Amino acid sequence: MPAQLIAQLQQTPAAFSHAVPGIECIETHISWVLLAGEHVYKFKKPLTLDFLDYSTLALRRAACEEELRINRRTAPGIYLDVVAVTGTLQAPRLVPLQALEEGAPVLEWAVHMRRFAQDDLLSHLAAQSQLQPAHIDQLAQHIAAFHARAAVAGTDSPWGRAKTMRETVAHNFPDVLAVVAGTALQPALQAVQRWSTQQGEVLAPLMAQRRAQGWVRECHGDLHLNNLVLIDGTPQLFDAIEFNPAFRWTDVLADLAFVLMDLQAHGRADYAWRLLNAYLEQTGDYSALRLLPYYQCYRAMVRAKVAALRWVQLQGQADAQAAAQQEVVRYLQLAAQLIAPRPLALWFVSGVSGSGKSRHSQVLIERLGIVRVKADVERKRLFGLPALAKSADVVPGGIYTPEASQRTYARLAELAHAILHAGLPVLVDATCLKVAQRQLFMTLAQELGVPCRILALDAPVDVLRQRVLQRAAKGRDPSEADVAVLEGQFKGREPLTTQELARALQVDTSQPVDWDAVLPADWK
Repeated sequence: MPAQLIAQLQQTPAAFSHAVPGIECIETHISWVLLAGEHVYKFKKPLTLDFLDYSTLALRRAACEEELRINRRTAPGIYLDVVAVTGTLQAPRLVPLQALEEGAPVLEWAVHMRRFAQDDLLSHLAAQSQLQPAHIDQLAQHIAAFHARAAVAGTDSPWGRAKTMRETVAHNFPDVLAVVAGTALQPALQAVQRWSTQQGEVLAPLMAQRRAQGWVRECHGDLHLNNLVLIDGTPQLFDAIEFNPAFRWTDVLADLAFVLMDLQAHGRADYAWRLLNAYLEQTGDYSALRLLPYYQCYRAMVRAKVAALRWVQLQGQADAQAAAQQEVVRYLQLAAQLIAPRPLALWFVSGVSGSGKSRHSQVLIERLGIVRVKADVERKRLFGLPALAKSADVVPGGIYTPEASQRTYARLAELAHAILHAGLPVLVDATCLKVAQRQLFMTLAQELGVPCRILALDAPVDVLRQRVLQRAAKGRDPSEADVAVLEGQFKGREPLTTQELARALQVDTSQPVDWDAVLPADWK
């Protein structure tokens, strides 16, 4: 009956308690979504799949109530209430759950939402090249804050265990195989499956450790670009997974990995690296990075599986089925790309305050795909301070003593080691004005057998002073350096040694820098 009811509702404007200029139905592999003026009603299909059970009316009601609960965590302005469809099939009416009369017949349940423009989906913005750096930075803040306040899985809960994760990953492959079996892509699928199985075993101890540390939380579970929307110019998360707690209760990095993967799938690898770095700056969760390729590959295969299920449902619709098949191929190819080993290098910048270290390293981490660690941020984290806090107000003696600087550089080296061990290139954003500070990173690179690349940035003195004054006036940067600090840096900096110069790229940042032209070919 649900399919008949959906068709009847499309023809019955009187069923709704508000004006309905027209009713449109969007069908997904597990839902019908009715667009009714400024309102949306989302119905569950009566399905039983390996990852969900909507087979009874009671189960669909419970799913609607759960969907409302988990999505009001991030989008309370979108998710309004749960409604019952009462009356008869010929004359249905939608009634809010709290207004439903006792004993009234219920034909179906739905989630009632406020409608938003499809053009405001981040997937649409990405496709139209309208996604902006500010959107990515806001998104990083929202996801980090959401993960910070999310409920933590109890030690006795079944969620987030390595065995469960491996089983969830394995379930994606059979449906995709049905689409690519006998094609040139079958070997690629088999290679991704072998890699996923192997890495699931290798990474199991780290997964268990992170679960014990409280990193498995009640996350979103389906955090791709089609489930992110601009509301009043700010990205909001919606359509979190309610139907399978195992998908939602997961490592926070597995949650983030979905949108990172999908940005790459939409041709915005630069924004994926921007988002990852902004998130890590806020959370400090660099120890998770060994899991990143595994989780990103998993998320790509989730999207491939969803497209494969749609391919099955579209039998007999040649054009639509071909589009679903292309989506399977796209995400499978991305999964194969994500598991490929990355060339490693340890980069660090050297330069006084105002020389453009953060601004220019931002360009490079996005363009080349690098994880950055920033001295200004990590120094404050060591003292329990937010990145934009003014340390003199809360830390007696301040955080810029020689001892504090030594601790900061040791922490940066520790993080750089962990990031390289995770299989990712790293860039250290610090002044590195002393030979001993630079030698710390050069020695680390030598010990790990990776190239060491030094970006020596500078500008005329007047330019540096002006930049420092402007930055301090804005108050939106983790750096607390003022002109007095800059003058001290001029006096205390030690020139690059001959050994360092052999690994350095010296750049005057007083003029725009064309990094494509400036970077040596073997640095790209």
